Amino acid sequence: MRRLYSAFILSACAGALVLNSCTSNVQSTTVSYPKTEKIPVVDTYFEEEVVDNYRWLEDDRSAATEDWVKRQNETTFSHLNGISYKEELKARLEKLWNYEKISRPFKEGAYTYFYKNDGLQNQSVVYRQKGENEDAEVFLDPNSFSEDGTVSLAGLSFTEDGNLLAYSISEGGSDWRKIIVLDAETKEQVGDTIIDVKFSGISWKKNEGFYYSSYDKPDGSELSAKTDQHKLYFHRLGTSQEEDQLVYGGTAEEKHRYIGGSVSEDARFLFISASNTTSGNKLFMQDLSVENAPIIAIVDDETSDTYVTENQESTLFLVTDREAPNKRLVKADAKQPTPEHWVDVIPETENVLTLNTGSGYFFAEYMIDALSKVYQYDYKGELVREIDLPGLGSVGGFGGKLSDEVLYYTFTNYNTPSSSYTYNPETGESDVYWTPAIEFNSDEYVSEQVFYTSKDGTQVPMMITYKRGLKKDGNNPAILYGYGGFNISLTPSFSVTNAIWMEMGGIYAVPNLRGGGEYGKTWHDAGTQMNKQNVFDDFIAAGEYLIAEKYTSSDLLALRGGSNGGLLVGATMTQRPDLARVALPAVGVLDMLRYHTFTAGAGWAYDYGTSEDSPEMFAYLKGYSPVHNVKEGVSYPATLITTGDHDDRVVPAHSFKFAAELQDKHAGDTPVLIRIETDAGHGAGTPVSKTIEQYADIYAFTLNAMGFDALPTPRIEAPDDNTMK
Repeated sequence: MRRLYSAFILSACAGALVLNSCTSNVQSTTVSYPKTEKIPVVDTYFEEEVVDNYRWLEDDRSAATEDWVKRQNETTFSHLNGISYKEELKARLEKLWNYEKISRPFKEGAYTYFYKNDGLQNQSVVYRQKGENEDAEVFLDPNSFSEDGTVSLAGLSFTEDGNLLAYSISEGGSDWRKIIVLDAETKEQVGDTIIDVKFSGISWKKNEGFYYSSYDKPDGSELSAKTDQHKLYFHRLGTSQEEDQLVYGGTAEEKHRYIGGSVSEDARFLFISASNTTSGNKLFMQDLSVENAPIIAIVDDETSDTYVTENQESTLFLVTDREAPNKRLVKADAKQPTPEHWVDVIPETENVLTLNTGSGYFFAEYMIDALSKVYQYDYKGELVREIDLPGLGSVGGFGGKLSDEVLYYTFTNYNTPSSSYTYNPETGESDVYWTPAIEFNSDEYVSEQVFYTSKDGTQVPMMITYKRGLKKDGNNPAILYGYGGFNISLTPSFSVTNAIWMEMGGIYAVPNLRGGGEYGKTWHDAGTQMNKQNVFDDFIAAGEYLIAEKYTSSDLLALRGGSNGGLLVGATMTQRPDLARVALPAVGVLDMLRYHTFTAGAGWAYDYGTSEDSPEMFAYLKGYSPVHNVKEGVSYPATLITTGDHDDRVVPAHSFKFAAELQDKHAGDTPVLIRIETDAGHGAGTPVSKTIEQYADIYAFTLNAMGFDALPTPRIEAPDDNTMK
């Protein structure tokens, strides 16, 4: 691949050839915003007073907030419904979305299970098949949970013999869950429904019962009040939830915001992870083969991320970034499991390790500039083979039970819909298991990886995907999507919504910003706390690169990101309002002085720090907090903020307050709107119908703000040989 570097920014509209693509051709938009009352609340941080005019919008149970939401939505949908091609966009989204989607299968007991969506079903359905020659049957249909599809299947876990299933549901997108147990053969419910479960897996102890995690229900709103003391419980079948055993957590001496329990495949060990932030965990174990065995520490500090991935009798295999920022696989005996006794099985390399186990092997996936390579190892750490993948992109899978003779994996990239493959771990042979029949020709699109220079000289990779042969003269609409946080890696994957954008001649660009996990802990830490500005600088430099290299112009550039990515967009648009024409912050963390006071937000402090830490940390956060950096008289990009009224991870008050600040102070003619979805949360489990409606609105808003009076089409010239498929 070639490495490219940006050095300057071209004039945004020089030589424009596309009708209505420049600001000189864009019609001014006058929006009459609903009045948002200012009721000042003054907070004092280290002797500095900060005024919060919209604190009242944090009360998600008040009639005033409900009325504000209603009035904002009326204004927003009045604008969106006036865009002539919105319904055309929705129809195209529905048409392309309407293809069968099937997940990787997994074996439980006598059955093979898989998820399938016929096309436009709001929720995917769980099917099962007993033998290769038998027809698959519907096992669990989440579409029957509610009429509008807003109750979703959030997770499931079978007993070792496959006879029992525990599954969790989410209502309206909330992180609060319920757990229901079924007899897998009869599909009849067993016992009571477990309620008030949050941030939890489900792990069975044979057929006796299962471990799950939750918080005490908070005082005040369950959607926004702080949840700060996580606990691990054991539920024994046939007993009431009130009798559930508290296994770990809940002591006055020590609290943890996140606790999870998992049982080893052989049912011998319970492993408990406990942490206070989203990075770093303590790790404990209990020998379930010994009655009333004590819980002992494997790792008793939170300076590393460590988990047990497999065991062979008393030999534990652990994945850790302790003394290995890119992670390594180590082993230890259960009698001496602490770090001083660890022995490398797969040592750390220059690339980040993700590990899966199945069929008695380890499968080491490495990210090399955010692209996947996979190697198969035996339990001695000896290399069996490098696995030949279908192309350059992202893989998922290779995990399974020790007894599985065949494993499954998926492959995708930005222009290739996800397909499933079988893998024979003894021969190394792969075969196509399922590939989608979608009306999208991947050969007509290309992805190229470039490296650009950020403000401090750091080289940052970016994947840019578009229609093959697209003219690079600065006149193409482009979406710059980013995240940059929480050690999360953005690897190539196909999306119908991105496909629609590229069909219209749009460019989709994804930089791998600092704060993510693409280059390990060092890359993550370079975008946290007092280094957070690096993330925004990386994103800004990505936009400048796209403009300088004539992929697009500032008048045809949209910034998009969700959650921590919503913060990214909010900070970028307030620091560089001239960079892009459109800003699309979704479910964003936007009030950086108060984020830690809501739900489990305090657990994000590893990435952000908090306003209570020190005068320096307070000043740093206030310096980029989007809510606190909207300036009077500045012309901001056309902005469509999106959030959900049931988002109890990043509470919608962040978005409410940011919208109020922008509508009050924005000096330009571009619209600043907020779209608040009802019965929706942070994103997971959102019905397909709602997702299609939302993206029709987002794309219509974006193209309208860019000046298009009709849907654009690709502007093609001779194919560029300097791209890689």
